[in-house]
Amino acid sequence: MELAPKDPILGIQEAFVADPNPQKVSVGVGAYRDDNGKPWILPSVRKAETKLINSADYNHEYYPIVGSAKLCVEAKKLMYGDNASNLDQMVAMQSLSGTGSLRVLFGFIKEQWQKASPYSELPPIYVPNQTWGNHRTIAAHAGLKSIDYPYYDPKTNGLDFENMITFLQQVPKNSVVLLHAVAHNPTGVDPTQEQWKEICATINKVGCTVLFDSAYQGFASGDFERDAFAPRYFRNEGKIQNMMLAQSFAKNMGLYGQRVGVVSIDCTSKDEYEKVLSQIKMIARAMYSNPSTHGGKIAELLLTDPELRKEWIEKDIVTMSDRIISMRKALRDTLENKLKSSREWKHITDQIGMFCFTGLTPEQCDKLMSEHSIYLTRNGRISIAGLNTGNVERVANAINEVTK
Repeated sequence: MELAPKDPILGIQEAFVADPNPQKVSVGVGAYRDDNGKPWILPSVRKAETKLINSADYNHEYYPIVGSAKLCVEAKKLMYGDNASNLDQMVAMQSLSGTGSLRVLFGFIKEQWQKASPYSELPPIYVPNQTWGNHRTIAAHAGLKSIDYPYYDPKTNGLDFENMITFLQQVPKNSVVLLHAVAHNPTGVDPTQEQWKEICATINKVGCTVLFDSAYQGFASGDFERDAFAPRYFRNEGKIQNMMLAQSFAKNMGLYGQRVGVVSIDCTSKDEYEKVLSQIKMIARAMYSNPSTHGGKIAELLLTDPELRKEWIEKDIVTMSDRIISMRKALRDTLENKLKSSREWKHITDQIGMFCFTGLTPEQCDKLMSEHSIYLTRNGRISIAGLNTGNVERVANAINEVTK
């Protein structure tokens, strides 16, 4: 037995905690912070929680394996639209945030693919060349192979679209292509709507399976409809069959520790629906048995209570997304206009969502940590949520120093 390697993000956070510098800054962990650098409970979530706890029938009993049925119904509509067709033929099950949802989907592929498809071999999971580090780990844990496809271009700090399309045109039909629904992690680089349409057409022609990972709907732009464009287009206009979706409500509801997510699989018949549901329930039963009741009930209330939903969508989400956008602008403005950096930093505001792929080298990241107490992952990713009006100039100054 060997000692397992430390998780790179959690290891950096441990170093941050141990640093005695009172001016240290953590931009490594992907969790929202307010302008004082503190965790923020959404006002709508606080109200939902109070309403739950004060209700006469509130309890901590087990949920069924599928979790909250109402949450599952509303999560599908949130992503695909209230009037999307045949949502009743889409299997949905509450799961453990994005990680648990992906693990259920990968487990389903591992267990059922060779039995239910014409293929004798398991499909590889195609992931972007820069992707959330846990994607490959979860796939490997489920017994699946992952393969990178071109996505991020370090020369432009943008999307490597032409090479991505060329690659996807050659992907075998017996494969699963994983796509980030919005606010790509770690790069913050998303295709345009026209590029999404071309990606959809390419995948449709190939005939492979699509799996969307959605962790930032609403959080990216402040608009749930806009952030749902890619999965919604792929299903409703692109007519992609048997699409899979892993939804997380950690970021857009701030329910990080409550582990609330929904896993869904589009089916073509009622018979297929029943079979798929029975199989993913078996996978969940063997892994964790039941999802979070408290978190699930909060998420259910936010989606079903008209007043709470309105506050969540029109106020809380906008508060978070607007602050993130303002910090992107402040960081870029300080680097380019105040510090007169020799580099161009346009990509900071071109990218969207919680993360920014700065283009810093591992050596420059090491200097930021060792010489300036600015903690980030060594691939140059920073969490914009870790910036605030009190530290953004200090972070910009440090970045300017290590990039001279």
